[in-house]
Amino acid sequence: MNKLNIVADENIPLLQEFFGELGRIRTYPGRSICAAQVRDADVLLVRSVTAVGAELLDHSAVQFVGTCTIGTDHLDVDYLQRRAISWSSAPGCNARSVVEYVLSALARVKPDWLDAEFGIVGCGNVGGLLYRQLRALGLPCKCYDPLLTGQQNPDLASLEQVLAAPVICLHAPLTTTGPYPSWHLLDAQVLQQLRPGTVLISAGRGGVIDNQALKKVLQRRRDLTVVLDVWEPEPGIDIDLLQLVDLGSPHIAGYSFDGKVAGTALIYQALCRHLGRQPEITVEQLANPQQGALGEIKLPSGDRQALLNSAIIAAYDICEDDHNLRQLLSMTTGRPEYFDQLRKNYRQRREFSHYPVSGVPATTEGAAIARDLALLGFPVVGYF
Repeated sequence: MNKLNIVADENIPLLQEFFGELGRIRTYPGRSICAAQVRDADVLLVRSVTAVGAELLDHSAVQFVGTCTIGTDHLDVDYLQRRAISWSSAPGCNARSVVEYVLSALARVKPDWLDAEFGIVGCGNVGGLLYRQLRALGLPCKCYDPLLTGQQNPDLASLEQVLAAPVICLHAPLTTTGPYPSWHLLDAQVLQQLRPGTVLISAGRGGVIDNQALKKVLQRRRDLTVVLDVWEPEPGIDIDLLQLVDLGSPHIAGYSFDGKVAGTALIYQALCRHLGRQPEITVEQLANPQQGALGEIKLPSGDRQALLNSAIIAAYDICEDDHNLRQLLSMTTGRPEYFDQLRKNYRQRREFSHYPVSGVPATTEGAAIARDLALLGFPVVGYF
């Protein structure tokens, strides 16, 4: 087989390990990949920050585009189909990472979240996993997703009903056309009507919330608690809005090492299908930190809520990401570049499954807590 010319976002992990045998790989910052760089490429591998359409590909030799992400709003799919360019995304690859981000946010801004009712907007791979985990914990949920049926999700409700919940989690893809566009779904009117004390967590796409409207609402309503991982626009986020939200992060909710590697693996498999060959490499075969447990989490004494929060924060504390992003507030220049540097140099965050938990009491209540921890993905020492 002739070796391929592959152009890739430099932030995609394990590129050489997965794709090295298929061709020559050139990497660039994803946000700055340009037409000249892909002109002689056969394969383009991206993440969510690269807009892929006519401007980038019109005069290129690209025959396959892979995005190592769940979302596809950065791909002009109609254009790719017209040009007969094969493409693939990585649905579900980082869903667990995003759900763990939401749980860490809850542990920090609403530590009594086990007593809350949840509204979830968008119940695809991410929102669907969050919904299943919350329901498994016995928590009431209402979901808005006009693309699903009651058979697929028995807790479907109207958008108005979902936005009346005390905790709202946004996981809708960003769409501007079709019967259910999500762009600015939460506009000034909707935001102003949120019930007092609402917790709003946005970890899908920034444009689902009208960010300028949100800023104006938060300037008047300090009863709202807001966590933003995604912004409008990125990377040049509104510094005044960052000052008003309770927790902020640079679009890294899905940035666990596990989730990113899963995305690379899915696109490698898709490219092999495109080439008509069998995949020869799996994640398990690679010699990297993907395998094995990390440090054991020893729980203190406490009730169900306190112990779950302790485990979550010990495995992943969102406050570190918030602290790093807030360095923007002291900068007068270079803010967009710093936002992207935080993403490029993001620490190797691992998912809950790599953190064994010990110290769960050997009581009837302890057994129930162990079950809850296992539902969230933690290995529990001494149980099961």
